[in-house]
Order: sequence, then C-alpha cells, then structure tokens
Amino acid sequence: MAVTYKALPYGISNFRRIREENYYFVDKSSYIPVLEDAASFLFLIRPRRFGKSLFLSMLRYYYDIEEKDNFARLFGGLWIGEHPTQWQGKFQVLHLDFSQTGGNIDTLDKNFDDYIIVQYRTFAEKYAAYYPAGYLEGLSRYDTASAIMNYVHSAAEKQGCRLYLIVDEYDNFTNTVLNEQGEAIYHAMTHASGFYRDVFKKFKGNFDRILMLGVSPVTMDDVTSGYNIATSITMDGRFNQMLGFSETEVREMIRYYQSAGVLRADEDTLVAEMKPWYDGYCFSKSVVYTDPKMFNCDMVSYYLRHYIQHGYAPEEMLDRNTQTDYGKLDKLIQLDKLDGDRKGVLLEVAEKGTIIGTVADSFPAAQLTDPDMFKSLLFYYGMLTITGIYGIEQELSIPNNNIRKQYYDFLLREYQKVYPVDFSPLVRSYTDAALKGEWRSMIERILKAYRDTTSVRSLIEGERNLQGFMNAYLSLNPYYLTAPEVELNHGYCDFFLMPDLVRWPMVKHSYILELKYLPANATAPQADEQWAEALRQIRTYAQGEKVRLLTAGTELHPIAVQIKGYEAMRVEEVGTK
Repeated sequence: MAVTYKALPYGISNFRRIREENYYFVDKSSYIPVLEDAASFLFLIRPRRFGKSLFLSMLRYYYDIEEKDNFARLFGGLWIGEHPTQWQGKFQVLHLDFSQTGGNIDTLDKNFDDYIIVQYRTFAEKYAAYYPAGYLEGLSRYDTASAIMNYVHSAAEKQGCRLYLIVDEYDNFTNTVLNEQGEAIYHAMTHASGFYRDVFKKFKGNFDRILMLGVSPVTMDDVTSGYNIATSITMDGRFNQMLGFSETEVREMIRYYQSAGVLRADEDTLVAEMKPWYDGYCFSKSVVYTDPKMFNCDMVSYYLRHYIQHGYAPEEMLDRNTQTDYGKLDKLIQLDKLDGDRKGVLLEVAEKGTIIGTVADSFPAAQLTDPDMFKSLLFYYGMLTITGIYGIEQELSIPNNNIRKQYYDFLLREYQKVYPVDFSPLVRSYTDAALKGEWRSMIERILKAYRDTTSVRSLIEGERNLQGFMNAYLSLNPYYLTAPEVELNHGYCDFFLMPDLVRWPMVKHSYILELKYLPANATAPQADEQWAEALRQIRTYAQGEKVRLLTAGTELHPIAVQIKGYEAMRVEEVGTK
C-alpha cells in the first residue's frame, strides 16, 4: 500500500528531497528575514542533532540564483513563500561542509586543500554561465587551493556577482584534530601561517554574505585574527527557537499524524513522555523566563517514527546515534593539557544537576583548562542549558533525561574504575522492586556498592558524593523516571522514583527516598535527631496531592536511609500515619 502521509525526515538534511518527496517539514523559514537584518556575516553554535544542516540546506535553495525558477515549487506553502525578501535567488552559493574533511596527521593539510579545490571547481562549473568564455579553461591552469580561490574570487568581483558562503560544521575539522591529535597540531593549523587559518583569511572580503554553523566556539576564537568580521548570534534571543522544535511545533506534528490515521495515541500522553527526555533547551539568557524550552528535533523524530511504525514508544528513549556525538566529550576531556578542574565540573553537574557560571561567547583551546570555560563548552555541546539568572552569572542545568543519562554513565564509569560492580543482580532487583514491591534488595545492593567504592577512595567527600552515587545507580533502573530534588508538598525529597507507566504499564510500585548523611565522627544523639527529621520529612512528602497524581495508582513506598561515613546505619520503610 502506498504511503499517503508525509514521512518523518529522520536523518535527512536535504531540503529539496524533503520538499519533493513529501516529507514532513517544520517551517523555520520566517527566520530568513531576521537573519538578513542581523548582519551580513554570522556564525551560530548549536548542539549536534538540532537541525542545523537541514536549515542551511533550506537557505542554499532559497538564495541560489540557479534555483530561482524553482522557488514556488520548493517554498510554496511555507512562510517565506508568501513573504520573500529582496535577496531571494540573488546569489551564487558556495556550500562547504567541513565534516567531510579529515585524515591522519601527515595528510591533514592535503586533505583539506583537496576538499577546498573540489568544492571551488564544482562551484565554478555550476555558475560558469555567469562568466565570460574561457572562464573554466582559465581555472584549469591552477592546481592549488589558494590559487583556485583567488581566481574564483577575482572573477566574481570583476563580473559583479554576489557570493554567499554557507559553512556547515565549520569547527568539525579542527575539533577533530584537537580531540584526536592534540593541541600542538591544532595550534599549527589555526595560528601563524596555518593552512586552516589561511583559508578563513581568504573568505574575508570575498563574499557578500557568510553564515557559519558549528558545535563549539573554540575554532572561531583561535582563527579570529584571520577572520574577525562575523557576528555571533548564538545567544541572541531572537534566534533561540530557530533550531529545534517548540512544544507547539511538536504538538502540530502529532496532530498531523493523528489526522492521517497512523498515530493512535493521546497527544498529551505523547508530549508528557517525550518532554522529560528531549525538551528543556534554552540558548539565551535574555529569554530564559519568557521563551518556551526547545525539544531536540532529531530525538522527537526518532520517537514518533518508532511510534508510527510499531504502535508504541521505543523501549530505549535515548537514540543511540546521539551517544556517538556526546561520546566526543570523552576524547575532549582526555587531552593531556586539558586537566584543570574539568573532572570536578563534570562531577558537580552530574551530582547536583546544576552549576553556576557564565557562558563565554568564544574562547581559545588553551583556556579549556579553566573550569568556567569548560562549563561553556558543556553548554555548547548541549550538555548544559540556561535555566535561570544568578546575578551576573547564569544557572546552567542538565536539560533532560537524555543528557542526564550521559552524565550518569560518566559517573558510573568513574565509580567502576575505583571498584568494579556486577550490575546484573542489581538490575534484577529493580524488577523485583517495580513489580513486586520488594525494594530492600535494590536499596541494599546500591548501598553496598557505595560502601565498597567509597571505602577505597571517596571521589568527593560527604553528602554530595552520596547523592551523585545514588543518582548514577538509580539511573540504571528502566522502570522509573528518577528525579532528584523534586518538590513534594512544600519540600524537596531526595529522590522520587516516578513510575514510567506509559512504557511499563506492569509497574505496581513507586518510591520516595530520603537520604541522610552523617559524618563519621557524628554522635548518637545527632544521629537520632537527624533520623527523626528524616521520618518527619518523608511523611510530609508522601501525603502530598502531587505524589498521589504522579504515582498513578501504584503503591507508594517511602524509604528513609541514614548513612554514617560510608556505612548504612538505618534503612526503613516509613508509615505515613
């Protein structure tokens, strides 16, 4: 049977293909005039899997003089189709994707030059009709990237041709080198007469408009002396919603597939399930309290595609393709000269879920040893997002469960290095707790792992270490949305294991955990006083209306835990009367 509805363009970033082959398209074309008004030379940073390449592809077809006659067909029905700007179809567009370059240390410069040569020759052939006879023959006399670029730019200037440069993943090439080859090779590329820096110098002054998109600001700062004309719009509130999906856009997508008869599920239920995993991004402090938070668009497409094809949500809410991207963080923090306090930053974020800092617009690679710069890098990678303002600084937090799992995986690896633990019995105990209400094995196994690990070496002393450890180990439990520091009945419980009944309707039990940490030298009266406080608090949490709603009819188990040093002193289920 032929498909009669628009397919989801998961993994497809070619605008022409999406429009001609009837894929679903979230219209972001209203940002085109806003970009034009911002400046002629722009660069924007967003996390991976956020729709950057598709957006750039749309711009290519919009501005390309060779696509001018296809405007109505490609842009009909979109916002810009009814509101074209004066620059529509007026440029010869050069598109460069630096993710297509690479190689080992010995071939880096040659591979990069070869890529530039191929792209410029292709560009010249595409627009040869706009130049005098013999244009291509003259180009054939040159065989170096520098000479070919000079020839093409000079010819365009003589003919009065307007040129638009679009660079996708402008930082990919050098970030790959920084991650895999080290700072010395990276510095040689981006400073003095480095070949990468030289290319950027030739961009300057030879294009009427330039737009560059990437993942981190490291490269731009290091090549700034060669290319210092671009305006960063990364944290400009006007572009906060330009990439990614708003909740309104997600709901419109759901309604479309419901009306097509291929998505048989309640709209609010789907949004409620996706929101904790894919939502939560804000890229500008100026709109942190006004703009809706943004969803990762690739993750939404991943989820809905699975639901349409199978009739239910994916068992793994985390798209494994994104793990490859965030895995690059591991390489970044292992660089020899990037020690600093990076591990402290990661641990603090993983254990508290939030950190205070100031996001830098750009910074050189040499400053990544600065913990504040490392916070900025986590923001640009999408591992932190802006959730509030604290004086002149920003409150930076983990945006969602998808990213939280990345941190907890990091924590687990750190703990496993100290004292390896077999996870299989622990995972089975999670099932017993979820289905049978047999929670003691689950708690005792986690506490034993905590004791064995911290008795060898405490990663961070005290209660902060305990909170992080519980976070990491509870994240292995697939049946719950494990939420630390949830507000329940005018207080904040340490952990709320909220049953994920959409994915696991067989779950019959839910849990509130209140952890109390005592220093090793605490006295017995201090322990008793703290324990009484724990009982009072957890009873208050358990009696709240919010708990009743979120546990959705499951049996609630309030569990209080008291730890002294690294030994469990008391572990009890607390009656609510």
